Amino acid sequence: MDLKLHGKSALVSGSTAGIGMAVALGLAQEGASVIINGRSEERVAQAIAKIKHSTPEAKVSGVVADTGSASGVEKLFQEVPHVDILINNLGIYEPKSFFDITDKDWLNIFEVNVLSGVRLSRQYLQKQLEQNWGRIIFISSESAIQIPVEMIHYGTTKTAQLAVTRGLAEMTVGTGVTVNSVLPGPTRSEGVEEFINNLAQERDIDRAQVEAEFFQNVRPSSLIKRFATNEEVAAIVVYLSSPVASATNGAALRVDGGIIRSIV
Repeated sequence: MDLKLHGKSALVSGSTAGIGMAVALGLAQEGASVIINGRSEERVAQAIAKIKHSTPEAKVSGVVADTGSASGVEKLFQEVPHVDILINNLGIYEPKSFFDITDKDWLNIFEVNVLSGVRLSRQYLQKQLEQNWGRIIFISSESAIQIPVEMIHYGTTKTAQLAVTRGLAEMTVGTGVTVNSVLPGPTRSEGVEEFINNLAQERDIDRAQVEAEFFQNVRPSSLIKRFATNEEVAAIVVYLSSPVASATNGAALRVDGGIIRSIV
């Protein structure tokens, strides 16, 4: 399928690894001009090199900026004043007892997970509406629906992303702009790989057993009983970014492995 992304520009926040990196690669492979974003010059350069190695004809550049802060977002705007496609991927998480989550913790995770996407969307949505075409996608989580007791603050920010998504989508009525969110389940990100490796070493068991126990004890409602790959999540994000997905707007699409036990 031709996703008709040639000539489109795309910014993926927090895209030097994990889902963000996979999305950036997928967009580049479909012909979009992709802007990698990260906080480190080294990491951004490595991500660009990885995409170029995989897809030599890729049109890819990078901006070093902390999009989890207002000043970082302003720095990015100076270099990238407009994009056709915005992927709000930046996010952090931290397992922590509710009683130990401080006000500072709440404010920090809200600024990174919610305000980063709000600030970027505020910049880019208006121009997209003016040109009558654009895509904004928030990378939320199944935790937006099933708030994890071990990180309530994280789940709350992911629910907030769904609300922002729907509110922005209501602003696109009758235009060629769409705003959607994607809800991945547990995914083999950098952090998850580190978690699996560390636990396997600590308990002197293999990685497959760690994964099996996670889905037996922590996410027992999973239907696929494994971590999704970054590429599996990226596939639906790349599709939603395209003109082919023009009838999908204001939606929350799951790539959760069947964890969420509801049909709507």
